[in-house]
Amino acid sequence: MAFDYKKAYKEYYLPETRPEIVTIPAMNYLAVHGKGDPNQESGEYQASVEALYSVAFTIKMSKLGGRAMKGYFDYVMPPLEGFWWQPGQWGIDYARKDTFHFLSCIRLPEFVTGEDFAWAVAEAQRKKKKDFSSVEFLTMEEGLCVQMMHIGPFDKEPQSVAMMDRRIAQLGYVPDFSSKRLHHEIYLSDPRKVPQERWKTVIRHPIRVGQG
Repeated sequence: MAFDYKKAYKEYYLPETRPEIVTIPAMNYLAVHGKGDPNQESGEYQASVEALYSVAFTIKMSKLGGRAMKGYFDYVMPPLEGFWWQPGQWGIDYARKDTFHFLSCIRLPEFVTGEDFAWAVAEAQRKKKKDFSSVEFLTMEEGLCVQMMHIGPFDKEPQSVAMMDRRIAQLGYVPDFSSKRLHHEIYLSDPRKVPQERWKTVIRHPIRVGQG
């Protein structure tokens, strides 16, 4: 049976619909930087998702003979993730999507090396005849965070974020945003198949112990 990261690490991918504190270890990702409204047709975000999945599926299907990756195991494709920020502020202003900066990501299995990654980018480019040089190999360690499962449209995420902020204040924590600690979303629903009111998105924020 294929290894499923969501099932094996439920504490990271399937939290409750109430805020909880979690410590996230280092993970390797395929990642693409970009900016702009993610809903813009043919925008940078849409291009980033195409590039990520093209390289990610090249790695997953390498078992068919494209490359023998040491330690390869069959796995379910991890979900799409996104780190988001806006210049001059931490947290997210959903009314100003045109100012979004993002880091689109898909988790990499542990067996993928830097050489495997470079091969996959080149192979995806060869097959698709497109430039995927924007895709990078990224290691991210989020550390102490608050997270919860948000159910519903993205534009209603502020309600869940407010719940998270209230809960960490009760527990003596404060937000800890920085250039390396960002608003994080994990997308568990296919918007093409699931109505907005049932979308499942993990929202995760960096935190630290408050002063005094």
